Amino acid sequence: MTWFLLCVGLLIGGYFIYGAIVEKIFGINTQRQTPAFEKQDGVDYVPMSKGRVYLIQLLNIAGVGPIFGPIMGALYGPAAMLWIVVGCIFAGAVHDYFSGMLSVRNGGSSVPNIVGRYLGNSAKHFMNFFALVLLILVGVVFVSAPSSMLTNLINSKTEITVALGMVVSVVFIYYIIATIVPVDKIIGRLYPLFGALLVFMSVGMVVALAVSPDHAMLSGFEAKDFVSNMNPNDMPLWPALFITIACGAISGFHATQSPLMARCMENEKNGRFVFYGAMIGEGIIAIIWCAIALSFFGSLELLSEAVKDGGPGKVVFDSAFGLMGLFGGFLAFLGVVILPITSGDTAFRSARLILAEFFKMPQNQLPKRLMMAIPLFIIGGILTQVDFGVIWRYFGFANQTTAVMMLWTATAYLNINNKFHWIATVPAMFMTTVVITFILSNTDLGFGLNMTVATLAGIISTLVITALVLKTKREEGKDDVAIEAN
Repeated sequence: MTWFLLCVGLLIGGYFIYGAIVEKIFGINTQRQTPAFEKQDGVDYVPMSKGRVYLIQLLNIAGVGPIFGPIMGALYGPAAMLWIVVGCIFAGAVHDYFSGMLSVRNGGSSVPNIVGRYLGNSAKHFMNFFALVLLILVGVVFVSAPSSMLTNLINSKTEITVALGMVVSVVFIYYIIATIVPVDKIIGRLYPLFGALLVFMSVGMVVALAVSPDHAMLSGFEAKDFVSNMNPNDMPLWPALFITIACGAISGFHATQSPLMARCMENEKNGRFVFYGAMIGEGIIAIIWCAIALSFFGSLELLSEAVKDGGPGKVVFDSAFGLMGLFGGFLAFLGVVILPITSGDTAFRSARLILAEFFKMPQNQLPKRLMMAIPLFIIGGILTQVDFGVIWRYFGFANQTTAVMMLWTATAYLNINNKFHWIATVPAMFMTTVVITFILSNTDLGFGLNMTVATLAGIISTLVITALVLKTKREEGKDDVAIEAN
């Protein structure tokens, strides 16, 4: 229990200490009009209170990633918890803050346009393609995962039998509606209720585990285990752990979501709470599920068997009902199901807006929103027929590659404006090395090179990219002095 409380305390402390440092380096302007007022259209640009925007941002970014990722990452042992804490404070929350605040500073622009302004048109075109691929993959993952979990729940806990395809269809119908209606009609109204369920799920599971006579939280682990690879399947910790645990530590998907709330935030002073704070909140969710995975089954070998038997969804199902009984387990499990649904709808919404920006098509009229949305759902529907494990692997790599691009964009912005860029540069360098090493060494998705060779190539490539980004001074990337003044 001590290790768990220490991790949560570090995350909260990171928000107040390091988050304040990041905010100061960025330099907020409380007098500057935000896009929510400047471009208010009643559809996507809608001013909302700080609390509502925070809850929506948290639910937007917290899909199955901060649950499934930490569960699979727990197979490596407590090292997974260390990565969640360090990655969240120094990489993920920094990534989310800049993806949100640079969107605010650029009129609510989506991530490809932000990348283009600070890294150039080639990077913009790359991100247009990559962001759309990522968002469609996210949408597919966040259709398949909750549909499978809901089907399992209904069929095992009731006398009703439903087909997976029927549940998939219902989830898709909701996504279509949520993607095209004004942001405050469904998302703005339902998400506070979903947020309450999320809080219940997170707190309830921790309390249930702490008081359970049959399970001891993180018992048997020592300090040295936090820097050891304990994977019972002999999987290498480097670089796989940093791809496996994405959303709980750092996730490029968040860069596609932050502009949605950048279009609704009323004042720049809310940015640290909304963007940095939501990532810290997701980190706490990830720590909770990592601790549950490490504690509920009694050993990493039994956890591995559960994952092999039914995937991370089975771990959620067994632990929720095992710790909280029928009623509490139902609510906790439902909270986990809602997370991907509340991210899947905004994934398709973000994809619609990126397409609209690319084609310069205003989205204030329903037919134009449908014109952008329908092709996305057709592609997504086709991809739901692909094996979930394959989709997840591609999602993980695309996710962290997008994060790398956003971190380099933050580095370029800070460097161009003569600010302390290392808060973004260091995590950008680390994650670039991770991504390049992974794609070069992974046999299924990449080139299958020797790990030493792949790592060396990753380090050299990262140093070259760092030099290229830092030596480039783009005049169009500079902020107006009057805008920067506080």
